[in-house]
Amino acid sequence: MDQLASTPGPTARLMRAAVFAARVHAGHRRKGAAAEPYVNHVLEVAQILAEHGAPEDAILAALLHDTVEDSDADPDPITHDRLVAEFGAEVAGLVAEATDDKSLPKEARKAQQVRHARGCSPGGKMLKLADKISNLRAITASPPSGWDHARRVEYVGWAGRVAAGLKGANTGLDALFDATYREAIAGLARDA
Repeated sequence: MDQLASTPGPTARLMRAAVFAARVHAGHRRKGAAAEPYVNHVLEVAQILAEHGAPEDAILAALLHDTVEDSDADPDPITHDRLVAEFGAEVAGLVAEATDDKSLPKEARKAQQVRHARGCSPGGKMLKLADKISNLRAITASPPSGWDHARRVEYVGWAGRVAAGLKGANTGLDALFDATYREAIAGLARDA
């Protein structure tokens, strides 16, 4: 029985990652007008991956994918090394693929995502594509306050350019991105 207790199963690992993410994001809110708790985003990304047959490590990384970049100003910021220690090198590597280099200016970070998309691992591609799907849904349902129509159009176009390099790892996610992208474009057209 001790062996079973020391080797957590997939559900225990997922719940541990979800609680970890919830603690890191406890004070964070989405930028949208609804200001929903940020943890809703990482849960949605994980759900999208789970529903499309992504590997367990990608689902774990989805829960953790914003912990490093969103905790940089916290008293105890999350580091890549900490994620390796807590969740393993594979999960931490997928998180690293999805983490922006915040030392770069915003436009440089965005350009880097477009350039690096094709070079991501299959799990990294799935994670980043699910993240873009969640973000497009949020832009459509509850755009960030202060984002005018032009800024939303720019974001949706940029997400499409990133997604072009992420496709091919999971046909279901590819199709879901395409449908979500079309819905975002249609919503922007209605708002114009």
